[in-house]
Amino acid sequence: MKKLLFLFGGIFIILISCQKKGKNIQVTTLFTTKVSDKDLINKEGTSVKTRFNTPDNFTRIKTPANSFAYYLQNFPLKAYNAKVHLYNGELKYRQDIHSAVLAIDVGKRDLQQCADATMRLRAEYLYKQKQYDKIHFNFTNGFKASYAKWRLGYRIRVKGNKVTWVKSAKPSVSYHSFRKYLTMVFSYAGTLSLSKELPAIPIKDLQIGDIFIQGGSPGHAIIVMDMAEDKTGDKLFLLAQSYMPAQEIHILKNPNNKNTSPWYSTKNLTTLKTPEWIFTKDDIKRF
Repeated sequence: MKKLLFLFGGIFIILISCQKKGKNIQVTTLFTTKVSDKDLINKEGTSVKTRFNTPDNFTRIKTPANSFAYYLQNFPLKAYNAKVHLYNGELKYRQDIHSAVLAIDVGKRDLQQCADATMRLRAEYLYKQKQYDKIHFNFTNGFKASYAKWRLGYRIRVKGNKVTWVKSAKPSVSYHSFRKYLTMVFSYAGTLSLSKELPAIPIKDLQIGDIFIQGGSPGHAIIVMDMAEDKTGDKLFLLAQSYMPAQEIHILKNPNNKNTSPWYSTKNLTTLKTPEWIFTKDDIKRF
């Protein structure tokens, strides 16, 4: 199921999703053999930080405790060799592009696709830190969906191309209510809205938690989960994505360098080729 996104003026409903058109790619020969440097993967590791070792001469970037970067670095993973499942329990049609699967649900509807996965991780972090006022995302028509208002008992009413707040529930910060808020966000926000909402970041300033995003129809978004650097200033990074249909969030392999996969490098980066999409260095945004 594709998401309905609203725009004012003219035809106001557009179908937006991580469709398999435009700048996305299919790499059919990706990793027909095992990664040559298996020391980069610790099968017993249970988090991003403990599952993936850094290549020689690289040191993992230290992050402040309780920061978004720390949260992502230490995000729990499913067991080694876990497969990626869709929202309906079926297997993703490709199982050769991921190095790990994040231990977080995908929901029961075809909603948590690419941009939604990045918003989910950001919102879950802020919710865990009780930074409720910082949880907000824009719908495609520009409507600001703020969790701070949602938790006071207001709900979002969509009628045609008009979106309004209606007081219809008791104030609550329960996780159940929070997930209902995210379902609403995933229904009316996506790559187009998120790419417009977030500020651009130059590749030299790339940080954990930044996202590569192309907004539109089709569009796609992936998030930086971890980083390492060497003495020369070269930086490596790990990427995670969901896709279409909605599927479990997974760490991507690097189709460009089997010896350092799943790590990607910022060195001389102009085009970022991932297993299912191609980005550029100008596609980086930050929450």
